[in-house]
Amino acid sequence: MPRTLLLLLEYDGTRYAGWQRQPNAITIQAVLEEALGKVAGQPLHAVAAGRTDAGVHARGQVVHVRLPSLWRIPAERIPYALNSYLPEDIRIRRAQLTEQPIHARYDACARYYSYTLSRAPSVFCRHFRWHVRYPFDPELLCAAAPVFLGTHDFTTFSKHNPAQRHSICTVTEARWERLCSTCWRFHIRADRFLYGMVRALVGAMLQVARRRLSIEDLRQALHQRNRRYASPLAPPQGLVLERVFYPEHLHVRLWDREDEQWADPPLCS
Repeated sequence: MPRTLLLLLEYDGTRYAGWQRQPNAITIQAVLEEALGKVAGQPLHAVAAGRTDAGVHARGQVVHVRLPSLWRIPAERIPYALNSYLPEDIRIRRAQLTEQPIHARYDACARYYSYTLSRAPSVFCRHFRWHVRYPFDPELLCAAAPVFLGTHDFTTFSKHNPAQRHSICTVTEARWERLCSTCWRFHIRADRFLYGMVRALVGAMLQVARRRLSIEDLRQALHQRNRRYASPLAPPQGLVLERVFYPEHLHVRLWDREDEQWADPPLCS
C-alpha cells in the first residue's frame, strides 16, 4: 500500500483563482503540484480538505498526497524541500508520513474558518479584511451569529453547486470577536461547509447589523432553504481557513501547542 503524505499549508490567496486547478488560471493546487513534481521527479496529485475560492486565504489547509514507492525524503525535511520550489505566498508548515490512506477532505470531521472585517481602511490589511464603508451596530452583529448554531439546511446561504449531495451542516461554533475599536472577527466551526457559505453568512449578518434585516428575518431566511432570500456575499479577502479537524483514531499530528492557542477563540465581547 502506498504511503500518504499529509501537508499543513498556509497561503495568501490574493493572486490565485482558488485552490482547485483550472485551465488558464493560476491556482494553489497547480503551484503545489508543480513543486511536488520537482521534488518527486514525477507528477503527483494533491487533494485539499477545503476547496477555497479565489482570493480566500488559509492558515491551516490540509492536503494529502499518495507517494510513489521510491520516495525517500523524511517528514522533517519535506517542508524545506517543497518550500524551496514554492513562491513566498504559499508555505508548507508541517508534514507527516503515514501508512494509513487518509483522505484530507472526506476524513475531516470539522473545519474552522475566520472572517475579519474593519471599519477603518488600511493599505497593510486590505488583502485580509473587508473594509466596511457604511456604519453598522456591532451588538447586532454579535447577536445574529447564534442563529446559525445547530444542524440546518444552509441552501439559502450558499452558492449553487450541482455536485453537492445535500445542504445539511452542523455548526458547533459561530461567534464574533472584537479585535479592536474598528475591527471584528467571525469564528465558525462546522462539520462541513457549502460553496460560498461563510461569505453568505457574514453578508447576511452585516445586513442585520445595518438594520436592513431583523434577527427573525435571518432565522426565516435560513428556514426557507431558498437562495432568493440570501443577502449579498461578503468579499473573499476577509476569509481564512484556519484549521481542519480529524478523528483521533487517524492520528493526524500536524498541529502543536502554539496552534492550539487560536483553535478555541474567545467569546464576542
